[in-house]
Amino acid sequence: MGDFGKAIRLKRILHPTRGTLVVAFDHPLVHGPIPGTLDPAAQIRRFVEAQADAVLLNFGNFRHFAESISPGSGPGLIARLDWTTAFNDAAKSAPQGFQTCLVAQPEDALRAGADAVITFLVLGSGDADFERKEMERVGGLARACERLGLPLVVESIARGAKVTNPNEAKWLMLHTRVAAELGADVIKTENAGDVETMRRVVSACPVPILVLGGGRSGSDYDVLNTVRGIVEAGAAGVFFGRNIFQAENMADLLQRVRSVLSGKAVAQG
Repeated sequence: MGDFGKAIRLKRILHPTRGTLVVAFDHPLVHGPIPGTLDPAAQIRRFVEAQADAVLLNFGNFRHFAESISPGSGPGLIARLDWTTAFNDAAKSAPQGFQTCLVAQPEDALRAGADAVITFLVLGSGDADFERKEMERVGGLARACERLGLPLVVESIARGAKVTNPNEAKWLMLHTRVAAELGADVIKTENAGDVETMRRVVSACPVPILVLGGGRSGSDYDVLNTVRGIVEAGAAGVFFGRNIFQAENMADLLQRVRSVLSGKAVAQG
């Protein structure tokens, strides 16, 4: 018997003929109860009903996902395995301010019904010991996922006092390639902001890249324009969180994003 576990599970998330739409709903583990996350059961039900390709959740919300899906259908499920201080401004100046720790193991995610797992990879901190631990942790998770046939998504980002622009090509090309070399099956990373630069990042990475949306800013029209640029850059799709769950008409925006990812024109506004 071949090792087909990863291939089978990845097909529940990635699509070869169009871009993939993953809704990220793991924010409260780091940011607390931000707008759009106060009723997780209702929001997760909306993601399922809108036919997102996959949903990224913390383990505490798996029960809501199980209650929302119907037999034989439903989005893929991606489990967040870790917590980090990398999004905390104090991490840049406090001694040993950059910290990451696991909150679950790949075996826990597989047992709970996940199709894939996700972990952070933070480079640029200036803390050699922290970055060594990042490499060990991500590498160890990659080997564990290989044994289980469970896809590993690595959320690679640049953060630190010397990182003046985390969307700069040199940082994006560095950490996405490092993540791929460690054994990531899919990479979630930030948007370079222009098509040509993002195309260079995608071309330099040997595994699919899903581009994250960042904070909610501007209108739905701005979100759709961002998605168009991501598609033009050749990325495999998007990981959108606040741009989706903080939208006034989330179901409508989800459908319009899916249309752009399918290469279809959508009405502006």
